[in-house]
Amino acid sequence: MKKRTSRTNAVSIIHRRYVKSSQKRLLELEEERLNAKVAREIHRLRQEHQLTQAQLAKRVGTTPSVISRLEDADYQGHSLSMLRRIASSLDQQVEIRFIPVKHKLQAA
Repeated sequence: MKKRTSRTNAVSIIHRRYVKSSQKRLLELEEERLNAKVAREIHRLRQEHQLTQAQLAKRVGTTPSVISRLEDADYQGHSLSMLRRIASSLDQQVEIRFIPVKHKLQAA
């Protein structure tokens, strides 16, 4: 009996078994990736401007706990209005783009 020497990444196995075959799960995964990307970008900009969450909150006119939630990859309540307020306070602007998807996603 021959031993298998190749290994497959665990994430690849999970994706193949549980996500790839389900349009609903693909949509959920894309939404989670977008939430994480927004959170990372807010955190990056805040760090780039050498601000604490409290300092950014003061600039935006909110509380530090709101900034903390916005920087949490699991947070799903990002509003365009709040993103604009954050961007403006950091001399930035929000840009929204629509780009083609690599694979067709359909709501289940």
